[in-house]
Amino acid sequence: MKEIRRNNHFVPKLYLKQWAQDGRIPTYRLLVSNEAVPEWRDLSLSKIAFREHLYTYAMAKEETDEFEHWLAEEFENPAVDAIDRVVRDQRLSPEHWRRLVRFAVAQDVRTPVQFKKFVTRQHEQLPRLMQETLERSVKKLEKHQAAKRPLPASSVKDDLFPSKVIIKHGEGEHGQIGVETVVGRKLWLWAMRHTLTTTIDRISTNNWNIVRAPEGMSWPTSDDPLIRLNYRGPTDYDFGGGWGVKNTDIFMPLSPMHLLHTCIRGSGWARGATVNRDMAHFLRRIILEHADRYVFAVDKADVSRLRPRTVSLSGYNEESAFWANWRNDQLKAERDIHN
Repeated sequence: MKEIRRNNHFVPKLYLKQWAQDGRIPTYRLLVSNEAVPEWRDLSLSKIAFREHLYTYAMAKEETDEFEHWLAEEFENPAVDAIDRVVRDQRLSPEHWRRLVRFAVAQDVRTPVQFKKFVTRQHEQLPRLMQETLERSVKKLEKHQAAKRPLPASSVKDDLFPSKVIIKHGEGEHGQIGVETVVGRKLWLWAMRHTLTTTIDRISTNNWNIVRAPEGMSWPTSDDPLIRLNYRGPTDYDFGGGWGVKNTDIFMPLSPMHLLHTCIRGSGWARGATVNRDMAHFLRRIILEHADRYVFAVDKADVSRLRPRTVSLSGYNEESAFWANWRNDQLKAERDIHN
């Protein structure tokens, strides 16, 4: 077996380095085991915002890390020059904007907190969807058999989709058919690939802008930096906005001074505008509230006040155990479904 990447960075180092100095980034942890844990630590970029084997998966008898390589080749590396031009306040071409938007969409779906949301959503929706799909497929099979027509050959081959068809033969021509799948890492990777190869093409790269923080202020970022905001008022908002939903504000810090922003089919700031201080305070608060487990910031002054950390030994141990068992649990499920 070839050696595969063990540490899968769900927030790329090429992005986080904008907040780092000498390769180390000020980090505020939101879930800690006890009060004695320091609020802030300067950590190496290689030691933060990763989970072991987050994107690896079982293929035949081996594991593969092709998905992480694919993310790097298609979304991370192409955005390097565009982010660098943003930081240096240089003009962006339409191609630069396209690469920034693709980077933002990829960042939206690839974090551990998005995996948790995905699992919750699939447990609620997938059984009904699979039942409806199976019933349609059976009706299609019955029509072909009644007409004595050969079944069309399938051109679909998807090694990422973790499912198998179960057939139980009964008496005569009767029997049962079912589909089994596993809601876990491999299904998540399949859904991400679908979003980043199909849905992404419907997302406009127009009407995006870069806005600046006012003098004396800066943007923090987090381990879940892309925000889709439904805004109804200063205290009435949520993070359930959609890429195609009118008036959803979508934004992500690109550096302590630069924020990528669009408002879906709505008005936004002019490109290069500097937001006023009240708006900057609001955006800082939103960025901090949206963080999952880590905040990264060059200005630490108000972070603990706006987003107090959770001190819980049981919660910390439970989450640590989940990630310690992640690789083996996911590999077993992926291999079982194909056996």
